[in-house]
Amino acid sequence: MPLTRRHLLGLGGLATAAGVLGLGACSRAATAAAENRPARQFPLMRTDAEWRRLLTPAQYAVLRQQATERAGSSPLNKEHRQGTFTCAGCQQPLFSSSTKFESGTGWPSFWAPLHGAVGEDRDTTFGMLRVEAHCSRCGGHLGHVFNDGPRPTGLRYCMNGAALLFQPGAARQDSDGGWRVPLGSSPTSGA
Repeated sequence: MPLTRRHLLGLGGLATAAGVLGLGACSRAATAAAENRPARQFPLMRTDAEWRRLLTPAQYAVLRQQATERAGSSPLNKEHRQGTFTCAGCQQPLFSSSTKFESGTGWPSFWAPLHGAVGEDRDTTFGMLRVEAHCSRCGGHLGHVFNDGPRPTGLRYCMNGAALLFQPGAARQDSDGGWRVPLGSSPTSGA
């Protein structure tokens, strides 16, 4: 049977429907993964009700439920002033503006966090192995780390803008005189 315009349009409609249903399933999977994760202890702990009261709905979805904001939606993508990016949940300094770079991904990206500011966990949601980045103080989900970044680290900390706040001023420098480069870490590239 030859492919006609009608067949191609029908296939396109099926592909679109599958994509929409797939995206819905992905957001539900991330929320379910966050809820099923064992409780971890962090220096700053709050109840779920306290987090809901303190955070905007977008911040809560990203920081507490491991959601991902839509690519290109964060005003921090265009933030190029000198300053420090902090956790939207607890205001801990996370990244210096001197490590921010344009990755072309649609999310704020950095080649290194401040020393001790970001923790990492293995993330196997969506059937792939990734390295999740979280705030070391409150445990808030920030984004993921990939090994396709620029020198000197070769890493891309791909962060959700909703998880960050920006404080303009002198860019905070790492207290140990260098940038944290995870030893033995082998993040995989991809979204």
